[in-house]
Amino acid sequence: MNNEPMNSRRAFLSAAAMAASATTAIAKEKLIKPGLPAKNAARVVGANDRIRVGMIGVGIMGTGHLRAFVRQQDQEKNIEVAAVSDVYKRHRDRAKAITKLDDKNIVLDYREVLRRDDIDCVLIATPDHWHAQMAIDAFAAGKDVYLQKPITLTVDESAQVIAAAAKYNRVLQVGSQFLSDQRWHKVRELIGEGAIGEVLWGQTTYSRNSVVGEWNYYVDEEASPETIDWTRWLGPAKKRPFSAERFFRWRKYWEYSNGIASDLFYHRVGPMLFAMGAQYPTRVSGGGGIFVQKDRDVPDTLAMIAEFQNFMIVVAGSMANSAPNRYLPEVIYGHSGTILVENTKVTVTPETAVAKALNRPTETRSFDFPTAVREMGKRHSDDFFSCMRSRKTPNLGPELAHQIMVSVMMGCESWRSGEMKLFDPATKKRTKKAAARPAYEGDGKNSPLGPRKEASV
Repeated sequence: MNNEPMNSRRAFLSAAAMAASATTAIAKEKLIKPGLPAKNAARVVGANDRIRVGMIGVGIMGTGHLRAFVRQQDQEKNIEVAAVSDVYKRHRDRAKAITKLDDKNIVLDYREVLRRDDIDCVLIATPDHWHAQMAIDAFAAGKDVYLQKPITLTVDESAQVIAAAAKYNRVLQVGSQFLSDQRWHKVRELIGEGAIGEVLWGQTTYSRNSVVGEWNYYVDEEASPETIDWTRWLGPAKKRPFSAERFFRWRKYWEYSNGIASDLFYHRVGPMLFAMGAQYPTRVSGGGGIFVQKDRDVPDTLAMIAEFQNFMIVVAGSMANSAPNRYLPEVIYGHSGTILVENTKVTVTPETAVAKALNRPTETRSFDFPTAVREMGKRHSDDFFSCMRSRKTPNLGPELAHQIMVSVMMGCESWRSGEMKLFDPATKKRTKKAAARPAYEGDGKNSPLGPRKEASV
């Protein structure tokens, strides 16, 4: 996407308008205030400066990023991991072994990282219920932020985060690497040039299966109130006695996550919406249930339909059967053609008669991307670092991140409440009454493609 620099007048006005709209979208959530005093200015990162990174949360995902960044700092020397924060002693010890940092740079409290003037940005890879507070604190402290998906736990928190990014003029990249996947950028290009005509709908899935149940990660024997700062980990969530189950398997519980919707559907809806034409949904409905894995709050099987102003996206998945990955491919349907996205290629298949009548391509075309999946993670973080230098909007910047969040989370809310969820794209606010669906009167004439010959009697 990489739009014009953020510090241009046009970008500033756009960001200000987005901030105002996001702020008005906040409904029942308590306003999240920065936990640190705001800084007037941050270091300007030059083209040849080494970006100093602070890591907040080094569990499974955070450690994956940490290892990748340490390799990058050794090979490319354009970044440097300067500090790490985590509430679990074993995570901190592991991070120290990976980074070789001194004890003073491996800390318990993330705010110690944010207070440092030598830190340019932070990567936040904590449970979802901490994302909003940590991101807003980082912006106020003058840091750019790479924030693991989903952007936040709730839609209203997401609105507050994008408002804060605009207020403090900071770069935000949300960590769904599929937005830097070359395949989806090609799909966007094809749709833009009219390869499949008017877009109708997209279908996708993200499904898994396991004997032990999804997100039932291994519980460390040494995990205890002595090795984990449980109060700090709970943070804004409901106060509870120490639970290693919840610490390691937090994606199963509403207080910290939204399960399939936020962990996986965010990955699928994001690039599809980006390619089809990023916008806010108008209606979202969800269905599913806890059919097999009855040790959790969140559904093990979920489906949702997100309606937009001129197309819809259907996503269905299960944590108890992986076959949908084979039988429900990622497809975008248009009036004159269809786009199929597979592991290594993108294929455009025309609706031959319509394509011919509309003077559009009638041959099937395939585009190969043999390394797209392998490279997208590195491309996504590189895009973030590049935008820190240019002050441009990253591939998964604030508004697109919020549009995805509204789309997937309202589907999850619909499942929980049993009601369709409605949204007004004009005001960027929830609504209780949807706009009337359009209806059209025919003109009594034959198709604009030309008169049909009457069949012989």
